[in-house]
Amino acid sequence: MLDWMGKAIGLPPAFLALEEGSKGGGVIQGSASECVLVSMLAARANGIKRLKHQFPNVDEGLLLSKLIAYCSKEAHSCVEKAAMICFVKLRILQPDDNGSLRGETLKEAMEEDEEAGRVPFFVATTLGTTSCCSFDNLPEIGPVVRKFPCVWLHVDAAYAGSSFLCPEHKYHLAGVEYADSFNTNPNKLMLASFDCSLLWVTNRYLLTSALVVDPLYLQHCYDHTAIDYRHWGISLSRRFRSLKLWFMLRSYGVSGLQKYVRKHCELAKYFERLVKKDDRFQVCNQVKLGLVCFRLVGGPDETPEQIDEMNKKLLTNINASGKLHMVPASVRERFVIRFCVVAQHATREDIEVAWDIISDFATELLEGPDKERDLNEERTRRNRAALAHKRSFFVRMVSDPKIYNPAINKTPPPVATSPGSPPAAAPSTPDTPSDSGSIQQPTTPKQSSWISWPLGFFFQSVDHDSNDLPLRFRHLDTMVRLKSPGASRRGSTPCASPEHRASSPSNNH
Repeated sequence: MLDWMGKAIGLPPAFLALEEGSKGGGVIQGSASECVLVSMLAARANGIKRLKHQFPNVDEGLLLSKLIAYCSKEAHSCVEKAAMICFVKLRILQPDDNGSLRGETLKEAMEEDEEAGRVPFFVATTLGTTSCCSFDNLPEIGPVVRKFPCVWLHVDAAYAGSSFLCPEHKYHLAGVEYADSFNTNPNKLMLASFDCSLLWVTNRYLLTSALVVDPLYLQHCYDHTAIDYRHWGISLSRRFRSLKLWFMLRSYGVSGLQKYVRKHCELAKYFERLVKKDDRFQVCNQVKLGLVCFRLVGGPDETPEQIDEMNKKLLTNINASGKLHMVPASVRERFVIRFCVVAQHATREDIEVAWDIISDFATELLEGPDKERDLNEERTRRNRAALAHKRSFFVRMVSDPKIYNPAINKTPPPVATSPGSPPAAAPSTPDTPSDSGSIQQPTTPKQSSWISWPLGFFFQSVDHDSNDLPLRFRHLDTMVRLKSPGASRRGSTPCASPEHRASSPSNNH
């Protein structure tokens, strides 16, 4: 299956397992993050092995501290996480204005590190970055990597790899012949379901030697005649993920998948034209596949920070409406909104509806500050109501409410009273019902019992009865009075109503 997919997207024969004389091959991983991690583990093992030959008496821990990897600022965060897991240094390089990592930038960094005594061992490049779908310059980076011994070049094409099914997009693969590993995700533009991430390597022996663990209970008589994929990744057990790739190819065929990719790229271009027609917006990336990055331009008197805040508010309002969902990114240090065509049966009409929603929210934000304020107030009210509902769950019955919301741990300060004067009434709060026009007479305090605070939400009554049993909340300075069945309306079960009381030294825990 991996050979079929590799041929379909145009990988060189060195990546294919069944090509004559090839040491390469492919494996299905769970995600692109696993692909990057596994590749870096193989590169690290290969790098330490080379250094061990040069310095046989040096501890491997010291050799490990010398290794350094490289990636672009636009690379996915999984590269940084892989470096953390592998316990190696990672140098993040600045791309050009189009978000592309250039060969000269990489060369200067690697030479500088070599002079400082560090050892380059891994370079991660990206075809179709997450932020703006930019492409690193492989024809420049490849020759630079080849000048350094034992440096592993990985190509992450998680998003763009599926588009290479189309001949018109294969030019992005220029320079892939320099790569040691390559991955893509069919669950993005190839209609496969998650999880399904494809990883190819040009030397499978370097990969398996870094990950092989062969206890007696896993050995079998076919070790040397069959590919054992437990040595190709982190997990031992594997699901039959190649089956869903087979169904996808069987259902659509390569020509059907090409049609699907072209349709989504055309819809993204159509959305780009709609954005460019509106002077309030600007397109912030080169639209090559299905991703469009855009933002509000703002006024001439607004600072870049104010414009960023305005775009953040626009995105927040759109997502909160539930009509459309988009995610942000940072492109050239500025906040942008990412519009990606992902629906399988999306049409031009869907793109027009989406643009109308974006345009309407932009109009409300720019021309209707009062309406925007009303929407924010309504959103705040709903959030408070949702929070009050969540507090009533039994799962939090024995938890400290300060963990979830410190604001609820509010104990009113003691109120000084003079001899003979009635105690002052506690201030009314949203959680403390009060009877306007009536003065509650002081009663003799009774022995307090304790319950966990969320139980109070199950007591619904505002009646005042001097014969009620007072219960004190564990974390609130609040009393609830359990009513007897005879005093309850309609013969209901005992209930309670909360009231705040001023704390006093006599109320000991």
